[in-house]
Amino acid sequence: MTNLTPTGFLSIGSASLEYKWLAPQSADAPTIVMLHEGLGSVGLWGDFPEKLQQATGAGIFVYSRAGYGQSSKVTLPRPLDYMQREALDVLPKLLDAIGFRRGLLLGHSDGASIATIYAGAHQDHRLSGLVLIAPHFIVEDISVQSIAAIKTTFETTDLKAKLARWHQDVDNAFYGWNGAWLDPKFRDWDISEYLAYIRVPVLILQGTDDQYGTLRQIEIAQEECYCPVDFKVISEAGHSPHREAPGATLDAIEQFASAALRDDQGLQGRAA
Repeated sequence: MTNLTPTGFLSIGSASLEYKWLAPQSADAPTIVMLHEGLGSVGLWGDFPEKLQQATGAGIFVYSRAGYGQSSKVTLPRPLDYMQREALDVLPKLLDAIGFRRGLLLGHSDGASIATIYAGAHQDHRLSGLVLIAPHFIVEDISVQSIAAIKTTFETTDLKAKLARWHQDVDNAFYGWNGAWLDPKFRDWDISEYLAYIRVPVLILQGTDDQYGTLRQIEIAQEECYCPVDFKVISEAGHSPHREAPGATLDAIEQFASAALRDDQGLQGRAA
């Protein structure tokens, strides 16, 4: 990895992206790159990055995409292919900029979708596996219904004030995400085609009470993926099992990461 400071900003294209870097004890340790949800940011991960490092021993790189956290704002409305653009245009540059050599992508919700697109579009020898928390491969009715409901909550309760703690421009963050998902044309959004081209092991974590998606997302991955797909359905957890059931979530990730990173050759003949 590049000599990163514990916190800072990276210039990727025209954007300034906030990041946090938890360096491992060993310079040879792999790195887990964390991609946040549609309303997330570096800060909204809470202490999960630290817990993840304790569980895996990996270096942990966390960043806020443009439009979120303290990163540059974006022009609204977002294009409906904003996740594809992040995966195909931004993430490759970011991984090169930080000197990513070997490790995992861990994504939550939108971040999991971005990780999926990246892995399907790039046969990246540096990548050892994917951890996908509550991913979206297609748009479900439950997703649209919950996203419509949270718009009302954002505009009528203190949710906006709570989210403003984590975003320099909370309206830019919220309406960029919410507006895209509620656009009628977004109902046709479907990234399942990328699953067949993934050449690394995949772990999917989904809560039984996820208000933004169903277990159909796991079924799609099992149907489409060429590589092994492990999954864990976490009881009494919603859309954010890493917050609602951190113990079970960390145990599953630790076991998966240990196995995925043990084989340095992997399915792509990747080198450490």
